[in-house]
Amino acid sequence: MEDLLFLSHRIPYPPNKGDKIRSYHLLQSLAKRYRIHLACFIDNPEDWQYVEANKGMIAGESCFIALNPTLAKFRSLSGFLTDQPLTIPYYKDREMARFIKQILAEKPIKKIVVYSAALSQYVLGQNSLAAKKVVDFVDVDSDKWLQYAKDMWGIKRWVFTREAKKLLTYERKLANTFNASLFVSQAEAELFKTLAPESSTKIDYWENGVDQQFFSPTIKHENPYPQEKIPLVFTGAMGYRPNVDAVVWFAEKILPLIRQKINNTEFFIVGGGATPQVQQLEQLDGVTVVGGVDDIRPYIAHARVAVAPLRIARGIQNKVLEAMAMARPVVATQQAIEGIPLPKSLERWVNNGEAEFAKNVLELLDNNAEKQNGDSQLAKEAALAGLQLVKKQYNWEDNLKRVLQVLEG
Repeated sequence: MEDLLFLSHRIPYPPNKGDKIRSYHLLQSLAKRYRIHLACFIDNPEDWQYVEANKGMIAGESCFIALNPTLAKFRSLSGFLTDQPLTIPYYKDREMARFIKQILAEKPIKKIVVYSAALSQYVLGQNSLAAKKVVDFVDVDSDKWLQYAKDMWGIKRWVFTREAKKLLTYERKLANTFNASLFVSQAEAELFKTLAPESSTKIDYWENGVDQQFFSPTIKHENPYPQEKIPLVFTGAMGYRPNVDAVVWFAEKILPLIRQKINNTEFFIVGGGATPQVQQLEQLDGVTVVGGVDDIRPYIAHARVAVAPLRIARGIQNKVLEAMAMARPVVATQQAIEGIPLPKSLERWVNNGEAEFAKNVLELLDNNAEKQNGDSQLAKEAALAGLQLVKKQYNWEDNLKRVLQVLEG
């Protein structure tokens, strides 16, 4: 087996967040073919209990570094002095650098896979020239910072705009230096080609998948919702800025329009790490903040509609794919669905306007006598189309073949 160095900004297992789902499946696939040496950060204290599980996935050495988000934010300020994007010093660590330098010196590393651009800083030197280097950007992060900046004012807007510009410069440098740059979708890859045309021949993508045995509509789950409610669900990490923006917008602007027509509709927000802004939404009529749960599937399975009202997004949203895999109809914004090639039958459920979004949800709920007792015909058709799309295009094993082709090509 060849030796491969795998760097990740978060511990891959457990796959309980969007970025970790992708890194977990990537690591799991590579471990079948390579002797993996793993280096990653742990930014959630609860994840330390899974160190041995991560070690068990690989045949090589490993390094796990604690990352305190508060201290890392202070450390990132040094980027103003060094003219770097703040993201780079955020992930700068001497122990991490020492481990990687040692591995590159002592092991016959033939391949390096970096998951998240910020960790590429550790393999830009002369000591890694002999290895083939691939970076999985996942999303065009610089563009995401630009989206953030549009909603800011004053000094915050300046900081976020600066980060977008500095990060794009760094991303272009990586794309030019590395053997290949990967993204989560064709749309994301095409966007980056326009931003870094000098590296367009080395830019590719591999799509996420869905564990279709786990997220299966055939598995029966106990209904977690009150019987008298018609549940709409949003799932995701509720400390993540785009998710927070999405649920606040939906709860304040869209849900009231829906409840004017069907007043027992309830919006359930399911996901850990809820910010105070999210928690305060429970003061609104028709909103329940569930928080983190051990198993998200019952909340998806028994929701009448899964909503994805994201206004800030890049790449592919796992929450959308998981809902489709469980045969639930999805109403989404264009940003939430970007990167997912929808059939025409599902395009009608995508809209960015508040009134139009509410109208889409109401159409799926409008089942006359069956409002309380099952899906409408429209909802059944939307659910089936989504399920067929996932089965056809979002299989982890098939999609990961593109990564292996890049590494071996």
